[in-house]
Amino acid sequence: MLRPIIFGALVMTSISGHANTFRFTAIPDQNTTRLSERFNKVAAYLAQELSIEVEYVPVKSYSASVAAFKNNQVQLAWFGGLSGVQARRAVRGSQAIAQGQEDLAFETFFIANTSTYIQRSDAFPAEIAGHTFTFGSKGSTSGRLMPEFFIRKQFKKPPEEVFRRVGFSGDHSKTLALVQSGAYQVGALNFKVWENELQDGNVDTTKVRVIWKTPSYPDYNWSIRGDVDSRYGKGFLQQVKKALLNLEDETILASFPRSRFIEARNAIYEPILKTAIEVGIIAR
Repeated sequence: MLRPIIFGALVMTSISGHANTFRFTAIPDQNTTRLSERFNKVAAYLAQELSIEVEYVPVKSYSASVAAFKNNQVQLAWFGGLSGVQARRAVRGSQAIAQGQEDLAFETFFIANTSTYIQRSDAFPAEIAGHTFTFGSKGSTSGRLMPEFFIRKQFKKPPEEVFRRVGFSGDHSKTLALVQSGAYQVGALNFKVWENELQDGNVDTTKVRVIWKTPSYPDYNWSIRGDVDSRYGKGFLQQVKKALLNLEDETILASFPRSRFIEARNAIYEPILKTAIEVGIIAR
């Protein structure tokens, strides 16, 4: 059972006790300290906007975030495209309600250790074949689903038959670290994490470089269970949606990083579902 550890502020006591605390989680796609700082601030913001106790529940894996949503241990989650599709399919009536402006056209960066001498190209880097390769989490859209889709499209066979060794780092920051250190020669990661780590001085461009970026696709989203109105009161779902769309705190937005949140709909992520079925991650 998940054990919530980070709490938002209690602004009003109109809803008493912890039974009606509004809980949310997020996929653990990068450094846990950074995630805690970000979502602790989100919890405080939502608590103020919704006048209810709000609690951020950290999880250890993408699959755990989906399970928490499915089991009603959390009612809201910051998902990737794939994990969001999986969660909403598991909970009838659930909705994608918000996404970052940048999530309409997300990208994956393929990166390589400079010892491979693979250079950046506008075309898929076919020379990655035969090297060692690491994805991120097995449940990641940008770190697994989409890169695997393009690998299969290029080579007409699964990654295990393309590369000398295939790994799963667990998150984007670790993918960068593994490729930069040479533990893996090539990898794929979320372009936003690359940009963040580069800005923070954590990328040694003498050791690792971007060699290809994928065509864009829809990715991250806030998804909410469809039964929240019955638990928290009529109109609560729309209140949460409005709070997210009206979020203007530059510190919070920069931590994602996103310029703003815009409205999302389940239909936006149909391409993700179709790709997951094609790759074999989701059964038909």
